Amino acid sequence: MHPLTRREFLGALAAGTAWSALGRRAGDRIPAVGIQLYTVRALMAAQPERTLEALAGIGYREVELAGLYGMTAARMRALLDANGLAAPSAHLSLEALRDDWARTLDDARALGLRYVVCPWVNEEDRTLDGYSRLAQQFNVIGERARAAGLQFAFHNHDFVNRPLPDGTVPYDLLLRACDPHLVQMEMDLYWMIAAGGAPTAYFARWPGRFPMLHVKDRTLSGAMTDVGDGTIDFASILAAAHAAGVKHWFVEHDEPKDPLASARRSYAYLSRLESPPTPH
Repeated sequence: MHPLTRREFLGALAAGTAWSALGRRAGDRIPAVGIQLYTVRALMAAQPERTLEALAGIGYREVELAGLYGMTAARMRALLDANGLAAPSAHLSLEALRDDWARTLDDARALGLRYVVCPWVNEEDRTLDGYSRLAQQFNVIGERARAAGLQFAFHNHDFVNRPLPDGTVPYDLLLRACDPHLVQMEMDLYWMIAAGGAPTAYFARWPGRFPMLHVKDRTLSGAMTDVGDGTIDFASILAAAHAAGVKHWFVEHDEPKDPLASARRSYAYLSRLESPPTPH
């Protein structure tokens, strides 16, 4: 991935000027459009200062972290503050959450996090017994996080939403077995739908369990694409998400050809998105 050029950087800032007023008008739609920094990870590794400034110029006000790109938590916080960005959430390995809590907590406090999120399940744990053990571990981590003023959450991939051989859906097992006050969920819309799940059905069945969303779009063939360019009905999801208590929307694209252009297009779409009117 090439470094962020001056042209790309200035283009992002110019786009932000055009969309900032629209973003304010859309405040009653999505309160603050955020982005998972995994989308721009190569740019963050090469030029974190310029990348964060470009994202702020587009209009983003929240980011979700996926690593610190060689910086200390204090340095990352300083860069975020300088650009008017908040990091309410970060993805952390299960090992860091389970076995290195003191350092994890120090970084979380320095960054001003509200949520610490486990984003992955190792392949050897993807069994009925494995998920049951994970639920117990999640409750322990969640209790530890709550005592520190944080909220623990789990992020899904498609394998968590696909039935096991006995028909159990691991995601449902975790929702049932985890204490709702200790373990909340960050729903990845792309992976949920890729596995045949219905986000709005989960919102209706488990209100209050989903404070955060990963907002990704998919084509008819299943390829990931910029938000608004695919087939996912975000307007209907928006209405159900508001009712279910979703607070944070993080744009993500795992492999964008042009990360900043992708971030810009997704922000523009979400900024003007409106949920369908409520029938009377």
